[in-house]
Amino acid sequence: MTDSVIFHAASYRDPSGFIFTKNGTLYRQVNQEYREHFDHFTRSGCYEKLVKNNLLLPHAVLDENLTGSVNWYQTLKPEEIEFITYPYEWSFSMLKDAALLTLQILKEAISFGMILKDATPLNVQWFRGQFIFIDTLSFEKFDETPWIAYRQFCETFLSPLLLMHYSKKPLEHLQLSFPEGIPLEITSSLLPSKSKFSLQSYLHIHLHSKVSSNHAGEKQKKVKFSKQKLLNLVYGMESMIQKLKIPKTKSIWSSYYTEAAGREDYLGQKKKIISEWLSEMKDVTKAMDLGSNNGEFSKLIAAAGIHTIAADADPYCIDELYSEIKKNRIENIQPLILDLANPSPSSGVNNRERSSFLERSAPGLAIALALIHHLAIGKNIPFPPMATLFSQLLKNPGSKLIIEFVPKEDEKVKLLLQNRRDIFNNYNEMEFLNAFKKHFVVLKEFAIPGSERILFLMERVIQ
Repeated sequence: MTDSVIFHAASYRDPSGFIFTKNGTLYRQVNQEYREHFDHFTRSGCYEKLVKNNLLLPHAVLDENLTGSVNWYQTLKPEEIEFITYPYEWSFSMLKDAALLTLQILKEAISFGMILKDATPLNVQWFRGQFIFIDTLSFEKFDETPWIAYRQFCETFLSPLLLMHYSKKPLEHLQLSFPEGIPLEITSSLLPSKSKFSLQSYLHIHLHSKVSSNHAGEKQKKVKFSKQKLLNLVYGMESMIQKLKIPKTKSIWSSYYTEAAGREDYLGQKKKIISEWLSEMKDVTKAMDLGSNNGEFSKLIAAAGIHTIAADADPYCIDELYSEIKKNRIENIQPLILDLANPSPSSGVNNRERSSFLERSAPGLAIALALIHHLAIGKNIPFPPMATLFSQLLKNPGSKLIIEFVPKEDEKVKLLLQNRRDIFNNYNEMEFLNAFKKHFVVLKEFAIPGSERILFLMERVIQ
């Protein structure tokens, strides 16, 4: 193998092929073991149909063995995914749509005599304003046997969706604890008794769990499973998932920008100055709106043609933004659930299979509006480690940061301190700037009229 080939840490389980990078470009190798299935996938028209319907990530085929592997059959160069995310960073509606996408792809595959050999949210990513399936090697010729990925689908999709549906709460972080899927027996024990009166949840969770436990360790008999039986299974799960929901609860931050808009043109002034600063950033192609709420400023950045990750700790705000993105077909805003005080960690084998949020992040611009007082006072994070956090997000020299300083005199800060002792003696503009100047240089500042808040435009420097 050449020194420039780097194998992806999560791509080792499937003998059909693997992901690798060479000279910074991502490729997928198809191995000889998968040749028969891959040829059927492409020659049958299945690949073409899925790509045409925006269900599968397109790829180019390179007739070149870039790894030097004796097991090589084909090299694929997939189109670029802007930013990889994981199911524990998605809202309820996002996971629900990823599940329906997987079932839709399975139905299409069946019509071409194929089946999905695995069915996990990790095979789904955000691409141009919607979810898309990315694992080209998940397709196998259908041989009229039971769906091998059925249990995986139930544990990775149905389990978290049903738990959220019946609890009426967003529980996306459960998937961080169970990255391979929430075991059926755990889901069955946590669901309320009334869930057993739903035929589909009884069949796919409760009965499925019971049957699996009773036959654990036994050699499974080979049974014939027709296409129609498989389609009936898919239609049943699809019908159930479409009915799942959690209440459109309004959190304490849901109406933040509605309230802010009434503060003496505070919102309008912020939009005006940020638009001016954005117009000067000709080389920025990727941005992050940290503490995005419902995406008010994410939409402003995206309108400048910049791919924008709208990240917020509030799952209700992100779910609302996701619905708006779907409705208006906004292609360059990517919603994400993120708690900056506890960002997604690295996980998996050797902690390398799934990268941490900080490892994945390297935007050319980050904005943090009305955020630092929540981190400093709400989360007790002093300015020095907060500045380090932003420097880890903005790794590259020259990256820009638009950040809003909210003084103690501000009504929102007073509200945070209302029911607690003020131990934040170092919460002031001077301490804020001293901490951030270790990683950033201040290019511009703007005092927002009608308030005591200040916007700073900073640039990342390496000292």
